[in-house]
Amino acid sequence: MMSGDLVAVWDVALSDGVHRIEFEHGTTTGKRVIYIDGKEVIRRDWMFKLVGKETFHVGGTNTKATINIDAVSGFAYEYTLEINGQSLKKYMENRSKVTSTWLLNLDGIDCRVVLGKEYLVTGSSNKYVIFQWSVMKFSLSFPQPVQYIQYSCSLKC
Repeated sequence: MMSGDLVAVWDVALSDGVHRIEFEHGTTTGKRVIYIDGKEVIRRDWMFKLVGKETFHVGGTNTKATINIDAVSGFAYEYTLEINGQSLKKYMENRSKVTSTWLLNLDGIDCRVVLGKEYLVTGSSNKYVIFQWSVMKFSLSFPQPVQYIQYSCSLKC
């Protein structure tokens, strides 16, 4: 159960879905609690060091995440999230360069299609996007088990 010490919330889009990361920080006790998708994953009570880092993993791919806690003045703090060693903003920018993501609603079921991109550069400056339809780079995430769905669709970049 979250307390009144909630100081930061991030929504992080990974290949297996969007994950909500919530962070509680007790600015007098140093308490740190991290929730991922509403589930508590780390709790540290009575830490004497009020600033620092908390590293943990997110999602089915165990993506490395780090929350940085920095003092800005007095008892004011700044909280930043890093994914795979990059700021969240930089991670999302890089991710959008190498993947395309579509959110689809199929018969009332929300799902997400993530395709990996590779660029083929010819002798000129033209770039062609090649989508990899392999198991490693193609994923559908469903909020519940799905029996069988057959759809024909075209996706535009």
